[in-house]
Amino acid sequence: MTADSLNLAILNPSRYPEAEEARLAAWLGALLAEVAPDRDSFHLRLAGDRALRELNRRYRSKDKATDVLSFPGEATPEGNHLGDVVISVATARRQAREAGHPPARELRILALHGVLHCLGHDHETDEGEMARLEARLRKRWLDR
Repeated sequence: MTADSLNLAILNPSRYPEAEEARLAAWLGALLAEVAPDRDSFHLRLAGDRALRELNRRYRSKDKATDVLSFPGEATPEGNHLGDVVISVATARRQAREAGHPPARELRILALHGVLHCLGHDHETDEGEMARLEARLRKRWLDR
């Protein structure tokens, strides 16, 4: 897979300006070409805290908003779908403010985190393996 052949969908129905969709799509396409070259498609949805709370409650039985949720994909007749990631832009804005960087950077941080979950990593059970991988990828893909 190359960044050009990937079926990448960024859904931004509320038109959050910090998404910088064209730049985010180019960055995400290049990232996925490296970390998930055998995958054909990936979807990223930008939403608000209410939507993330509802999804978190429905799929994780946690009645609270969260910053990012990942739904790993699978092989289908149409191709090998990496998965779907949903990010709360409201939470990303708050976290960006606390960290002292732009919201667009926080969206990339959360997208990277979600991608790693779609690839099967789980920071809650892997004794720090995902955190170490994410730190390495952040240096490479966020500090460009």
